[in-house]
Amino acid sequence: MSYETVIWEQTGAVGRLILNRSDTLNAWTEQLGRELGAVIAGEAADESVRALLVTGAGRGFSSGADLKQPPAAAADGMPDIGHELENIYHPVIAGIRRLPKPVVAAINGPAVGIGVSLALACDLLVAAESAYLGLSFVNIGLMPDGGSTAFVPPAVGKALAFQMAFLGDRVPAPQALEWGLVNWVYPDAHMMDEAEALVARLAAGPTLSYAAAKDALNRSIYPDLDGQLHLEAQLQHALARTKDFQEGVVAFASKRAPVFSGS
Repeated sequence: MSYETVIWEQTGAVGRLILNRSDTLNAWTEQLGRELGAVIAGEAADESVRALLVTGAGRGFSSGADLKQPPAAAADGMPDIGHELENIYHPVIAGIRRLPKPVVAAINGPAVGIGVSLALACDLLVAAESAYLGLSFVNIGLMPDGGSTAFVPPAVGKALAFQMAFLGDRVPAPQALEWGLVNWVYPDAHMMDEAEALVARLAAGPTLSYAAAKDALNRSIYPDLDGQLHLEAQLQHALARTKDFQEGVVAFASKRAPVFSGS
């Protein structure tokens, strides 16, 4: 199939899924989410693909949701974020976790919002030194979604999970390595070569062993991922109907600090 917002490549047993909206640092739109889901359920799931690499085109991994495109509206005219999460975003995240093969994220630049959720959904994470991660949701009056509330706490612990969720600060790649969010950090010029070498090694490895280990680790670390994703969708849906979210989006577009009222 041909795609407009993602690139699919396969070389031997290695598949590559590249977010391809580089002019927006690969911000998510409905189309991007649907095309990601189609590749993960289709080409990436094919038995000929023994390991998958996920990365972004251009200077970024993914800057999160594209706030220049308003969310779909429900029948009452208010944002229908819950529907978008359940039907577009979360199938991508859950699909990666359920792929019975290794998935490597090559974080070549900013990974924030749903972008960091996508990265953390992968099994192994390789980052460039200049890259950074961030749960930036709070900056527009929202909460972490895309499975971040499941993925972050086991990696960093309670204190840092709350710090990331409440403050929304950037976590530079070297710090992300110290915190346990990523596995390796390499100089920018060599990061993709290292990621390619890793995914090639995995593609030549014992596929059934990887699948079994992933299944067991999923059950141990994320025993109710579907339930957590559903909870995130419900909570985020309510937050997207608040004045704080409206203020956050306007402030972001105006490049000013938001003034939140708690309503």
